[in-house]
Amino acid sequence: MKRVMVQYRVKPDLATEHEELVRAVCAELKETRPEGLRYATFKLDDGVSFVHLAEHDEEDSPNQLTPLASFRRFQEGIAERCDEPPVVSEVSTIGAYRAWEN
Repeated sequence: MKRVMVQYRVKPDLATEHEELVRAVCAELKETRPEGLRYATFKLDDGVSFVHLAEHDEEDSPNQLTPLASFRRFQEGIAERCDEPPVVSEVSTIGAYRAWEN
């Protein structure tokens, strides 16, 4: 199982547009329902910082987000939307309650 966290901060004037792009990805995921993927995006209380959590059942499985048209749109211009670029970290669960469980 592979778990990834992505953190970044967008420019304040682009936060609403960015949120719409994130919502489109989630909507397409709900339509396509890719097996073995769990995904969530959170906006922090500053309104411009975002955290994405993704979990893939198979360690070496291809990224199931990249084929999505909405995800490709989300990635277009991400560098221009960000004040702080995305930082990707692999994470391990130490403990969980009803979230991100094995």
